[in-house]
Amino acid sequence: MSVRQSLLAILAQGPCYGYQLRSEFERRTGSSSALNVGQIYSTLERLERDGLVSRGAADEAGHIYWQITDAGRGEARAWLASPVERTPGTRDELAIKLALAATLPGADVFELISTQRQTSAARLETLRRAVVEGSGFEGPEDLAWKIITDATIFAAEAEVRWLDHVEERLTRHPAREMGLEIETQRPRRGRPLKTGPLAAGP
Repeated sequence: MSVRQSLLAILAQGPCYGYQLRSEFERRTGSSSALNVGQIYSTLERLERDGLVSRGAADEAGHIYWQITDAGRGEARAWLASPVERTPGTRDELAIKLALAATLPGADVFELISTQRQTSAARLETLRRAVVEGSGFEGPEDLAWKIITDATIFAAEAEVRWLDHVEERLTRHPAREMGLEIETQRPRRGRPLKTGPLAAGP
């Protein structure tokens, strides 16, 4: 998540002070991601350094309003118009746990899949119930919440399908009961060699 560009996109709507930016961010993202005020102010200072926002005068309550510059508007527009790149290097804890369990002698990977499936299915049901219970109000904040919740539901559904797929793959894989022993050859110093389909990159 880009806090920098998110704050610029909000400031493009009008000047805000720090706590107000936090409130606006939560309103516009379904309260799914919390920002602490310290993070907001440190980001604003970097944006000011880069010429993307400017600091205004304080009001009678001592609130300092921040304004976006023309350069900041350009960066906000470019961010909103650009796709999000999913980086292959992001670690997925569940995928790593299952991969390790599948290669460790004595680990019951099928039990792990079953336990995870129950947890994922229960979470999915909770999310679906929340959507049904929160379907009365149809304002902009409700729309933002539903977009975030829908994304979470789709991800949970994909996780359950993926667990089914992994279980089927393990059942059919000829090496599923072999496991991997610790190699006796000492690894060379330095960064490990990149292998596999996700290893490509700069």
